[in-house]
Amino acid sequence: MDKNITVVVSGLPRSGTSVMMQILEAAGIEILTDRIRLSDDDNLKGYYEVEAVKKLYKDQSCLKNAQGKAVKVISELLKYLPTDQKYKIIFMNRNLNEVLASQKQMLIRKGKPTGGISDERLSELYLKHLSQLKNWLEKKSWIETLYVSHNELVNNPGKVISEINQFLGRTFDEKQMISVIDKKLYRQRY
Repeated sequence: MDKNITVVVSGLPRSGTSVMMQILEAAGIEILTDRIRLSDDDNLKGYYEVEAVKKLYKDQSCLKNAQGKAVKVISELLKYLPTDQKYKIIFMNRNLNEVLASQKQMLIRKGKPTGGISDERLSELYLKHLSQLKNWLEKKSWIETLYVSHNELVNNPGKVISEINQFLGRTFDEKQMISVIDKKLYRQRY
């Protein structure tokens, strides 16, 4: 993998970004994580986040030494990536019904209200966001993007891991990468 490239794992919340970070770690890629957000019932193997990344909209300094490493950035914050770096984004796509069910289950576990905006309206907003983001990404010469289906990753990992290897320009130990995937943790299915 080119040491001048930052690998970014992105997607909507609850789209499989944490498992992708685990896969990249198993491949031997250095992962940026501060381990502040600990594993819990919603992410039994951890979140693989950097708290400072959540404030990219006002401070990008947390990414100044990210080249050659992998970092998780939610889709809403991709537009704040520093433009003086090159990125390979692995963008996780997941069935929106599964995303919404997973988000709702997380809120229930945390004892937070699940009402407010309807699933239909939230789906509309997510679809609009994803469409606009895809158009934006296509226009950025300093960003390459690989879209990965969460469902396909879980059900056909060999094919997806091979695509990731090709995208990153290196042959990682695919068996090691696949070993991270635990179908029992794929709980919200549609």
